[in-house]
Parts: sequence; structure tokens; C-alpha cells
Amino acid sequence: MRDLAIRNTHSTVVSIRAGIEATDVNGNLVPLDETLISAEVVRLQTEYNSKQYARDRAAAYPTLTEQADMAYWDRLNGTTTLDDAITAVKVQYPK
Repeated sequence: MRDLAIRNTHSTVVSIRAGIEATDVNGNLVPLDETLISAEVVRLQTEYNSKQYARDRAAAYPTLTEQADMAYWDRLNGTTTLDDAITAVKVQYPK
């Protein structure tokens, strides 16, 4: 995440070594502003954390193959198995 923060806050950086040294397109060292980088890391982490529900939902949903099978049988039988499965995941992992 630090590398992304460096790139987001220092537009001339094209290469980063070990998260502490950055260079521009000509191989010149780019001075890194740790205050900017730290603030950007916090912002990126906050954004990542705010989307935990989406990652949890993605893992909990039935596979697309399972969803297609549920949809087929729901149409055939007049049931709501697929809708019920999706609703259960949304209830378990609310926004």
C-alpha cells in the first residue's frame, strides 16, 4: 500500500525500491514527503476497510454456476431459491 501511496502523492515516480527510495524516468532520486505518504496510506486503508462488506459478500455468494442452476430450477418450479440465497448474503453482510 505504501508504494501506491508514493505513486499517488509523487507524480514523477516511476520506480520504487524497498518502499524508501523512488526514482523518476531519468533515474534521478525523487525526494519523498513522508507526511503526504502517511496521510495517503491512512486514506487508502480507510477506503479499503470501508469495502470489507463487499469482499465478504463476494466470497459468500453462490458461484455463478450455482446461481444459474438455482435460476433454472426457480423458473421451472416457481420458487425463489436464488433470490433467497442472495438476500441471505446481503442480510449477513450489510453495507
